Amino acid sequence: MSNQEKRPKILYSCYAQKSSEGEQFIPNHSVGLVIAGTSEIFIGGEKFVFSDGDFRFFRRNQLARYTKYPPAGGEFKSISINIDQDILHSISNEYDLHMQKPNQDIKGLALEANGLLKNYIDSIWPYLDGNNAFNQALIDLKVKEAVMILLQTNPVLKDVLFDFSEPGKIDLEAYMNANYKFNVDINRFAYLTGRSLATFKRDFEKIFNLSPNRWLQKKRLDDAYYLLTEKGWKSSDVYLEVGFKDLSHFSFAFKKAYGMAPSRIGI
Repeated sequence: MSNQEKRPKILYSCYAQKSSEGEQFIPNHSVGLVIAGTSEIFIGGEKFVFSDGDFRFFRRNQLARYTKYPPAGGEFKSISINIDQDILHSISNEYDLHMQKPNQDIKGLALEANGLLKNYIDSIWPYLDGNNAFNQALIDLKVKEAVMILLQTNPVLKDVLFDFSEPGKIDLEAYMNANYKFNVDINRFAYLTGRSLATFKRDFEKIFNLSPNRWLQKKRLDDAYYLLTEKGWKSSDVYLEVGFKDLSHFSFAFKKAYGMAPSRIGI
């Protein structure tokens, strides 16, 4: 399964209200800046918090939860540069850069706000103006520039950036119990556990005695029921927490399983 995604390589984000619906899968390495507001990102049990003026790096092939908070009376603003594998292969070939030793320790990294990064951000503002059309070659050059700056200022990232390996086969039961709340499809779970979709389904049913989709829905609804009945959460807060994409789908599934709408719990 390819991890290449059809998304802008240079992305400007702006939110006027708190947002908890960020991407839940990081397909490509990325480097970015929080311009205004605060973002919280949970990856692999770690919590990363970034605020105004903070530069950050995230490695590819990770599940993540984002919450973005705008400043009082303002908007959350950030810039992200997605570094795809094609560009990294090109740099590797051109400059003979290769991974020396696998480094799985770095999931995310706060970057020093040095002059190189600040000047780089200043240089990409024209690429964020929707009135200008830039060809792909120009955009690719800016992404390559970001990679070279990362290598210059954070040499430790060399073994992360040029690790072209795909996820290996891992403990499926442990992984799913740790990550079932992430709202990604089973193709993604199969890829991240190092399996084809057919093998993933077969291994899954041997372990859990349910199909992946049925197990995921049951686990998420069980969590939702607990939060509603024992913790007093509102249904509008629960559905995202347990991994449902939208409130209407959650409400329909919950009512089918428990015989009443989640909004009626506690009334």
